[in-house]
Amino acid sequence: MALTKNEKRLRIKNRIRKVVSGTEARPRLSVFRSNKEIYAQIVDDVNGKTIIAASSRDKEISSVKGNKIEVAALVGKSIAEKALKAGVGTISFDRGGFLYHGRVKSLAEGAREAGLKF
Repeated sequence: MALTKNEKRLRIKNRIRKVVSGTEARPRLSVFRSNKEIYAQIVDDVNGKTIIAASSRDKEISSVKGNKIEVAALVGKSIAEKALKAGVGTISFDRGGFLYHGRVKSLAEGAREAGLKF
């Protein structure tokens, strides 16, 4: 029985989530990539709360012209700036079952450049 692409990604995601979890001191940066957009949120798994969220659909980011990799870097910078304002300096990165390549990598590097520590 062949698994669909999404089922494979969800299996990988579950394998990652067994290891990576967010605490109040070190929350988890979760990434979701659709065909058009990219979403990131910083989550405290102990309390079950999303602390900060950013996406390519935000007004200041969606108005910028560029390819999807450049937009992903802007989302990374945006979420890092919001996190630093909220007092979050270090995070654990959750790539959500996606390969650390392309847009996911661009988002992570954008967040690092803006000052988040992984």
